[in-house]
Amino acid sequence: MMMLALGTVMVFSAGLASAYFDQDDSYYWLLRQLAFGAIGIICMFSLSRLDFTRLRKTAPFFMTASLALLLLVLIPGLGVENNGARRWLALSVVNPQPSEIAKLAVVLSLAAVMSSRPRLLTSAREMSLRILVFPAAVCFLVLIEPDMGTAITIAVTVLGMLLVGGVRLRVMAPPILGATVLGLMSVMIKPHQMDRLTAFLDPWQDANGTGHQIIQSWYAIGSGGLSGVGLGNSVQKFYYLPEPHTDMIFSIIGEEMGLLGALMVIAGFSAFGYMGFRIAIKCRNTFGKYVATGITSMVVGQAAINLCAVTGLMPLTGVPLPLISYGGSSLIIILSSIGILLNIAVNPRSKIAAAPQRKISAAESGNRGRRNGRSPGAGAGSRRRAHG
Repeated sequence: MMMLALGTVMVFSAGLASAYFDQDDSYYWLLRQLAFGAIGIICMFSLSRLDFTRLRKTAPFFMTASLALLLLVLIPGLGVENNGARRWLALSVVNPQPSEIAKLAVVLSLAAVMSSRPRLLTSAREMSLRILVFPAAVCFLVLIEPDMGTAITIAVTVLGMLLVGGVRLRVMAPPILGATVLGLMSVMIKPHQMDRLTAFLDPWQDANGTGHQIIQSWYAIGSGGLSGVGLGNSVQKFYYLPEPHTDMIFSIIGEEMGLLGALMVIAGFSAFGYMGFRIAIKCRNTFGKYVATGITSMVVGQAAINLCAVTGLMPLTGVPLPLISYGGSSLIIILSSIGILLNIAVNPRSKIAAAPQRKISAAESGNRGRRNGRSPGAGAGSRRRAHG
């Protein structure tokens, strides 16, 4: 909730210029973000009270629905094209992004298969044919849109779940090699992805073209210094830095809140990762363990990809910063996923709280003798004296 509050404030600050000049309403992005956040919070609290084991039966439905939506978005007239990418469905009120729904569907379907058929994880062939078919199909359709960032996020999520599942590296080598080849083919086919790779290697070669975005991001982060120029005082958001309230919002945080604000964001995602993986490790339900791992890997992995991209540690991918960047589908899905994670943390089926309960029961049984005016060892001592 702290990260969500910070994100709402920064969406208002970073998107103020575009909202005022393009939408004639300074509060345009803020009001929409508040609406999406409210829907996401309702979904989060609802799913936190729903038994997560019920999601196991709905995994095939989510899998089929997400594939259908990813196919529909590629149909002209149904899919909305923006900046050369067709990622949104054209609906009357909102334009949902099917790839965001597919990320959660991959987590649920993969967790269901891995928990019900653990023997498939011991063979590269069986794992590729029966477990990784759906994630591979999703990544393929997402790359066609094209959306390299989401495909990488899904791949990182799947990798984290397989590692927790105990898959050996020799078994994982063929799928990783296949995913790498698929990614390289996408880069060679899509000109804008090749341009991003070239800009990553040398952004100053075309400072006014392909390298413009990353250079302006460096200007924003570098001008923030230790404590920043002050909330709302960013200069780069005035049409110097493209997409300041979405993919590049971390650059505005670095400019307005400085190194301290940037470290606060990194610390927030680090804490989320620690708690999420701690829940996964302590969960005794196999399905819940995989779901918790997948959700945590998805959120932390997407955050890491965004942070590395805006700081120039990897090519720009176009993925939003979870809980902070503006976005309807992304925010709602992330908060819904956190609701499932919260349910795993407190659900009796997870048996996470079983140890403290046993200690309390043992203490209560040991103190029964005190109710009769005797010490805990009095009964045992009396029996030994009688036996002697």
